[in-house]
Amino acid sequence: MTGDPRPEAPGCTIAIANQKGGVGKTTTAINLAAALAAVDKRVLVLDLDPQGNASTGLGIPRAERRRGSYDVLSGASAVDAVAQPTEIPGLAIVPATADLSGAEIELATQPRRVYRLRDALTRPDALAGYDYTLIDCPPALGLLTLNALAAADRVLVPLQCEFLALEGLSQLVRTVERVRASYNAGLKIQGIVLTMYDSRNRLSALVADDVRGYFQDAVFETVIPRNVRVSEAPSHGKPLLLYDHRCSGALAYMHLAGEMLRREKAA
Repeated sequence: MTGDPRPEAPGCTIAIANQKGGVGKTTTAINLAAALAAVDKRVLVLDLDPQGNASTGLGIPRAERRRGSYDVLSGASAVDAVAQPTEIPGLAIVPATADLSGAEIELATQPRRVYRLRDALTRPDALAGYDYTLIDCPPALGLLTLNALAAADRVLVPLQCEFLALEGLSQLVRTVERVRASYNAGLKIQGIVLTMYDSRNRLSALVADDVRGYFQDAVFETVIPRNVRVSEAPSHGKPLLLYDHRCSGALAYMHLAGEMLRREKAA
């Protein structure tokens, strides 16, 4: 099998992925989306993680998630029919519902099982009006993550500044290469974002130096600090820009959004 070029779709679709849990993946999806919306970009978050933390973090209670990403994958609903607005103007979310937890098993027997999400997102007008679609992937390299990578233009990798995170990163890079060869020839690595950086901890600096030494310009200059506000905000159903826009975490995600936009302009 050779890489299948992804059909053209409006805007840019970015899968936020790392098979290791607890690295700031969902936090990055929520707060990068909010930061992009704050600079007048129209953004859609697609919650593809059965845990549904991105939906919770953007203020969508479980009781209000009647339809969501499972319905998009199954073909029962179009993206625009299940997208819900958030408190941030210009930012919407396709939430994760309880049904998503069984999607891996159901997809295994479906035709075009790796392309279900791509087919949904490339339908006419599916993403019309959105500049960015950010897909929050589950912390595993199963069919849900493969669907996200097959549907995406790029993959953004949050990396916790701890030694064991480096092993997971090399595995993810190999997966991206396999996806590019087999399912999505145009998939690119958007970049690596260093998260949970503690300037008081020498290990954080060592990990950051190792990652920058190996991946060089693929690593964003912006680092996301370890900050209590970052941990508190999801329990209030708010991105950092609404919870505490002056905290170091909120400022870091604004800087990350700006750096991403500058890189795209330069490219």
